[in-house]
Amino acid sequence: MVVGASLAGLRAAQTLRDEGHTGELTLVGAEPLLPYNRPPLSKSTLTGDDDVALPGNDELDARWLIGRTAVGLDVSGRAVTLDDGTRLPYDGLVITTGARPRRLDDDAMSLDGVHLLRTFDDAMNLRKALRDGPRRVAVIGGGIIGGEVSSTLRSLGIEVVLIDAAQAPMAGPLGETVGGWLAEHHARHGVELVSGVRVASLEGDGHVSAVRLSDGRSILADLVIAGLGVLPNTEWLDGSGLQLDDGVLTDSALFARGHANIVAAGDVARWPHGVFDDEYVRIEHWANANEQGAAAARNLLRGPQDAEPFTEVHSLGTRVHGTRVQWAGLPRTADEIVAISGSLEEEKFSIGFGRGGRLVGAVAVNWPKELIRLRRAIAARQPLSAAAAA
Repeated sequence: MVVGASLAGLRAAQTLRDEGHTGELTLVGAEPLLPYNRPPLSKSTLTGDDDVALPGNDELDARWLIGRTAVGLDVSGRAVTLDDGTRLPYDGLVITTGARPRRLDDDAMSLDGVHLLRTFDDAMNLRKALRDGPRRVAVIGGGIIGGEVSSTLRSLGIEVVLIDAAQAPMAGPLGETVGGWLAEHHARHGVELVSGVRVASLEGDGHVSAVRLSDGRSILADLVIAGLGVLPNTEWLDGSGLQLDDGVLTDSALFARGHANIVAAGDVARWPHGVFDDEYVRIEHWANANEQGAAAARNLLRGPQDAEPFTEVHSLGTRVHGTRVQWAGLPRTADEIVAISGSLEEEKFSIGFGRGGRLVGAVAVNWPKELIRLRRAIAARQPLSAAAAA
């Protein structure tokens, strides 16, 4: 059974079949849609392109239970309970329940004109609201979603103010140099930036009219998009006996700790990464879900004794105002940052991040080949100095 009909869940199910599993295969998904591609939701979907299909749904020999939510797991009885009380037995379980967006408080979320962006329905609702012609949109959060949405709105000619608690967009995960460059990049494309301040509340009588900041300022806006990050969907596992801490804790081969017939993958999984001295990581990105879903399924079929550790060095990316920003590894853990190649002024550069003298992260802007090189250097545990000199 695969619980979570997401990209990671689809890849797991496909791999189970490809690797020779001929028995029953069931996928449970909370959304009323087959697995689809999420990255377009903050970009092309908002401008009118509805194509988010993932190939392979129709070819998979499986039972689909979509629009159904798992609410409990009985580990000893090897069964999953659904929201209608149905109890489904399993021999092997893949957990790919993903994550959900962080919400503003209930008073803020009750106002018309306040949106989250995680699902296809969220994107459709936001697209309809944008067609109604908002005068000014406030985007809360300068991460991947906030940056991409701001970029898309500016391409539509909509006035945007980007509010971020950090001193610069993405400064936390990517460092102050990249964050500062991103701030200037947004500003050059007409995004108004409000940085280093938190949102205190939203104002409005039925419909949002302004964002009240923690420093007392009021930012006028007739539409608000909250991009505050996500939380892993693990509540249905409370009381199951699985170890939960910012996700499902697994071993290096993605088995839920202490359980030889349960694996986890994608946004919900947190595992010790061998390349980074077994530091526990949880990665929220398309590429990781794609690779990890397949790896978890292979290991489930092989069993713990023949399983392989998942040590893929993750690579993430985004497009902001037409510019490609990519990163790999764990830049946030660095104690040293080095400019490697190119220049910020030319909008083509790479930066290396070191910890204890070793390359542990990299950022490349408009330079995919350089990112590939540095990602390989991270996987090879190269010294920062060697990666920079090369």
